[in-house]
Amino acid sequence: MRLLPVAAVVSLAAIPAWVTPALSAPQARPAATRARATIASSQQAQAAGARGARVLSLNESGSLHLTSKHGFTLNEQGLGSGTVKGTIYVHLTIVSSRRVTAELSIYPSGGSITATGSAGYRKEATNARFAGTMSIERGSGSYAHARGSDLSFSGTIQRSNDAVTVHVAGSAVD
Repeated sequence: MRLLPVAAVVSLAAIPAWVTPALSAPQARPAATRARATIASSQQAQAAGARGARVLSLNESGSLHLTSKHGFTLNEQGLGSGTVKGTIYVHLTIVSSRRVTAELSIYPSGGSITATGSAGYRKEATNARFAGTMSIERGSGSYAHARGSDLSFSGTIQRSNDAVTVHVAGSAVD
């Protein structure tokens, strides 16, 4: 058994309360995944401090409407509200009866942020729900150095019209 450094243990203990309990519960994620996420978060914080970057506490929501549909991919667009306000575009692909993948791009004033993720998926009577994690892949303009991993990612799909609500939260550095 490998022991985590004290900083890693503190990071795991400091998981914000708004993170979905099922996603943040220690038994819900293997120890190796938690350790990688903690190490990545620690490395991001060190990199931020080294170059004077700002830490962004993301808490973004959007009500999106279907712009097109190709097979099992829903292309959605809408306005995002929260920490970083702007137009949100999501390409949500249903990869199995229990899993979705997503690419999310938000265009706030002065740049853009693009993230990818995957989530568990379940159908209900009138909606389908998904919950998982995302990582920021790239940014541009004022957000060119944006980085973040293990962001919570959740939402619903209205089965009648394929409208999507989406929520992304977590810490990132820029």
